[in-house]
Order: sequence, then C-alpha cells, then structure tokens
Amino acid sequence: ATPPSLRCTLSDEDRNRRVTAVTTAMRLLLIASAVGLSQQLGAVPASTARVQRSRSAAPRAVEAHRGALRSRLVGIGSAAPDTVVTNEQLSSVVETSDDWISQRTGIRQRHLLAPGEGLSTLAARAAQKALESSGVDAASVELVVLATSSPDDLFGDAAHVAREVGATGAVAFDLTAACSGFLFGVTTASQFLHTGAYKTALVIGADALSRWVDWSDRNTCVLFGDGAGAVVLQAAVDGEGEEGVLGFALHSNGAGRPDLCLGYAGAERPLASVASVTTGTYAPISMVGKEVYKFATSRVPEVVGEALENAGVTADEVDWLLLHQANIRIMETVAKKLKIPMSKVINNLDEYGNTSAGSIPLALDAAVRAGKVKKGDVIAMAGFGAGLSWGSAVVRWG
Repeated sequence: ATPPSLRCTLSDEDRNRRVTAVTTAMRLLLIASAVGLSQQLGAVPASTARVQRSRSAAPRAVEAHRGALRSRLVGIGSAAPDTVVTNEQLSSVVETSDDWISQRTGIRQRHLLAPGEGLSTLAARAAQKALESSGVDAASVELVVLATSSPDDLFGDAAHVAREVGATGAVAFDLTAACSGFLFGVTTASQFLHTGAYKTALVIGADALSRWVDWSDRNTCVLFGDGAGAVVLQAAVDGEGEEGVLGFALHSNGAGRPDLCLGYAGAERPLASVASVTTGTYAPISMVGKEVYKFATSRVPEVVGEALENAGVTADEVDWLLLHQANIRIMETVAKKLKIPMSKVINNLDEYGNTSAGSIPLALDAAVRAGKVKKGDVIAMAGFGAGLSWGSAVVRWG
C-alpha cells in the first residue's frame, strides 16, 4: 500500500494537462521516427528538405558558359570620313615618310573627321547601311550598343544614334573598351539575345581618335584614323547549327594601363575660398609601343585559342581570321602562332589605319562586300587594346 504521506489526488484539470503532454510527446516521437525512416529510404519530406538546403555550407557554383550563343550576324555596314590623308601628305606635318610608316605598320593612308563632322553621324551612317543590308526594319531593333572611346557627348551617343536611324523603341547605351570595344559589344548584345530578353540588336563600333592624337608625335599620329562599322544581330531559332556566335573569351588587366592610355588632365579652378575643382580636358594618347606589341603578340593568340576551344572549332576549320587592325606585324605574328595562313587574314589596314572600335566591322564589311566572306563562313575575331583589354569570338557569318 502507498504510504499516507505520498498519497495525492489529481484534479480533472491536472489530469487533462498531463494527458495532453503525453499525447504531444508521442506525436513528436512518431514524426521523428518517420523522418529518420524516410531519410534512410531517400524520401525526405519537402519541409525537411527545405531546412536541410538552408543549412548547406555553400551554394553550388554556376558553371561558366562561353560557348555557343543563340545570336546571328545578319547584316553589316560601315562609314568613314571623306577626308583622306596619305603617308606622303603626313610627311609634311611630322618628320616621317611613306616607307617608314608602311614598312613598320602596313598603313598607307587614314580617313579623318573634318571640323564640324561628328562621330555620332559616322556611327549612324554605318548603322543605317547595316540595317539596309540585313533587311531589318529599324523599328524592330530592341537594343543598340555603341562601342566607342571618343563620343561627341561624354554622356553617351548611343541613344542619339538609335534615334537617328529610327530605332526609337530600343534601349541604347555606350560601351567603352577601346580597341576591344566592338568585340565586347557583340558578345554583350548576344547575351541578351541568347536569354530571350531581346530579339534584334544593333552593335556599332566607332571612334575618332584623331581628336586625341598628338600630331607632333610621329610614333602615334601616323597610326590612327577615324571610322565606324556596325552589325545587325538577331536571336537564332532553337536548335543546333543555328547559333552565330560559336564561342568567346574576354580578358582585361589594369596593370597595363600606363602602356596605352588617354588620361584626364584637368586644370585647377578655385571656387572662391570654398574649394578647388578641375576644368575638364584630356591629354593626348600615350602609348609605349614595344610593350603594346609584346602584349598583343602574346595574349591575342592565347585568347583566340580559348575562343576556338569554347566553340569546339579547330584552327584548320576557320575560314577567316579577323584581328583588330592595329599593325601588320602583329597580324603576321598572331597568324603564324595560330598556324593560319595570311591568305585567310582579313586586312584593310593600309586604307584606314587603326580606327579602334571601328576597325573590325570596317574590315568585315569590306570583305563581305568584296564577296570574300560568304554565308556560313567561320570567322575567328579578336580585339585588343587599351585597358589593357583583349578578347576573341568565333562567329558564323549570316
């Protein structure tokens, strides 16, 4: 029998509270057992899986995609100023000669904007020709990318150019990557087309570096000319074999900035006794030629190789090699390292000189109009220049 001191009686309220506690404990034990069994069987309840995911150490890395993009190049156009200055004529400006320039660079003349002529006008002319060659209505263009380092308006020329050609419904912006600009612009626009954000894009490369050249420095003033080129891109239909951008690779390295730059050089302007600011201007183009040559002849073959690998294309399968038109010696060295014959290298350097972001589309337009580049041809393109920046894209024309 229970000793009298330990006897007790429970009220109905206490009895119900204890029953509830025991019942709750049993339910929790049953749930825990069910979760353990489901984990052993590989069937974790959705709520438990969510908790497990939230407690994971780190998110999974997204695999980089630099292969084929659903973007096709369907039209091209170019424009250059009417004013042409030959090497011989330039010899009256600085101490130089046609032989000295042409043997070292491959350049024989350049086109230069005259006073009163604008870069945006040149860009619009090239864009209009590209639209005409593609048969695309300007009103259907949804994206305009203008690659330039020398706009008429420091805030950007792209929106103005879009309006000039009738692409009034497009979003438009400038992209600055110097001589790599056009190639960076094509890969940027192609991302928008690949994802389905837009269906039609216009990419323009245009520069007027004659504005920023020191015309008393024969090492730089002989190199540059003014010009613009443009391509129309359209989203490719689903299915293999329809992609126009087959693979790409892009790089930059700010450590090389002093080797090729166009730096700000503002003059001080006091604001009474409050503060001092600067009145804006830029110094002429500064270039360390030997360093730029070493950079280009080493990095460009590498990046073309990367783009070819990303595209699943071999150098033997390339129909044309299209490099930024900077120097014929660079082009010869790069082609040799890639084991691509010079007969496959597109070159109009002798006529236009280095037109920065305009050089690749200018050269491509000439090759297409001459019937050299045909629909279906595989072109390995590479841009390189200030930044330092460099990149390559393997494209199928048309």
